Amino acid sequence: MSLNTFTNQTIALAGIAQATALVNQLATTGTADPVALKASIGSLLKIDSASVTDVFGGLSGLKLGLEHFHEQISGAVTHSESARYAASLVFLERQLSEQPKMLKTIQIGVQKAQAQAEYFDVMHENVLANLGDLYFQTISTLQPRIMVNGDELYLSRSDTVNKIRALLLAGIRATLLWRQCGGARWKFLFYRKKLQTEAKFLLTQV
Repeated sequence: MSLNTFTNQTIALAGIAQATALVNQLATTGTADPVALKASIGSLLKIDSASVTDVFGGLSGLKLGLEHFHEQISGAVTHSESARYAASLVFLERQLSEQPKMLKTIQIGVQKAQAQAEYFDVMHENVLANLGDLYFQTISTLQPRIMVNGDELYLSRSDTVNKIRALLLAGIRATLLWRQCGGARWKFLFYRKKLQTEAKFLLTQV
């Protein structure tokens, strides 16, 4: 079955929206939607999946992302910080695609996190610390770095920082998935209405 469908592209875009929405939640409140958080972090460890939906453990794990993406693309609500993070992720993923050595480093790091998650749990602090460090050693060295805005009370906590970094890595994963499904900037610009309709439909399936 072809990956290149509007449904798959919408799911991947919702994955980006969810990761960035969770980053904003953590940075400003110190907490985040637990179901969405586990689905987004878990998507990093799904190397071989039966479908694009399966990457996120089913549509139910993407409810927050679908809501945010639909609100953003329809103009109903403007999530300015999340949109900024998303735009940065799309730009950085392009840079990453031209760096095979860094891609290999990320692949090895994710495999290590997979092994940890099997022994502990996806949301275990050791897994999150490993993923956070992986982001710091790779994606954060690319320019321009993503500057996360929020409350210093939460941004000074190592556990929160690890979650944020892991989510940004998950956002890169979702961006890569979007490209693999035929996503492109021109499609996003010219097919906004179609993507909006697809997101609305997928929300009825959650």
